[in-house]
Amino acid sequence: MNKILEQMLAKYQTDNIEDKKNAIKEIVQEIILCGLSRGGFFKEAAFYGGTALRIFYGLDRFSEDLDFTLIYQNKNFDLTKYFNYIENETSSLGLSFKVTEKEKTIDSNIKSAFLKGNTKEHIMTFYNQNSDVELINKDEIIRIKFEVDILPASGATYEEKIGLLPAPYKVKICDLETLFAGKIHACLCRNWKTRVKGRDFYDYVFFLSIGAKVNMETLKEKLIQSKFIDQNYNLTIDSLKEMLYDRFSKINFRQAIDDVMPFVKDKDKLDLWNEEFFREITKKLEQK
Repeated sequence: MNKILEQMLAKYQTDNIEDKKNAIKEIVQEIILCGLSRGGFFKEAAFYGGTALRIFYGLDRFSEDLDFTLIYQNKNFDLTKYFNYIENETSSLGLSFKVTEKEKTIDSNIKSAFLKGNTKEHIMTFYNQNSDVELINKDEIIRIKFEVDILPASGATYEEKIGLLPAPYKVKICDLETLFAGKIHACLCRNWKTRVKGRDFYDYVFFLSIGAKVNMETLKEKLIQSKFIDQNYNLTIDSLKEMLYDRFSKINFRQAIDDVMPFVKDKDKLDLWNEEFFREITKKLEQK
């Protein structure tokens, strides 16, 4: 195996085939960031979301996707101009991935792409001749989605972070307060039909556990964009807490736990999850 990949893999404890797949995905996520950085992507965009929290702030759960936001709104943003940088970065490490843009079926402010590669091939690259290979269908694909919000809300603030592997690179990233605003927006507004995305609420607990405060300007703009509130709504920390209390009262926490369970190692962290728990921790919520 490539020495750099070996270094990146060394921090992972992989007890089963799913752990191995997730480790590969997380490593490839960082390789994508390095490629984007080389291509100048972070001159016009910033990193945010669960994977940003995991890589740069220590969130202890697996996050599937890479989320970015433009710094300034640009309806004509061309995501495809960065694909070669990503593919070159992966191929330089002996990996075989291709990037394709996702065709939009509805008009939205999100541009999406997928990085895809054969699972069995890459398990063998990372783990050599491993018995787990026999458990994988020859046609199974590793997919990593990355999305860019091309019409971002105003008021976001940023910082720069350094990654060291696969090579030193710099990213622009939304700061904790702006990341927290995005996560609260997701907690309030994101639904999967009749299901709830428990990962949003896991991250919400994480933000509170590290004492993060909320960028209220960005949160208000995002809530207006989603038509959750109107322009004249007086968003205060107290009114925000009331919104969250109402949201918690409508959540099926059993479904939320089931959603996040495959993404965390320490399942005991979910034992306290219910409406009362989330109401109580929300009393600690503070604005920037």
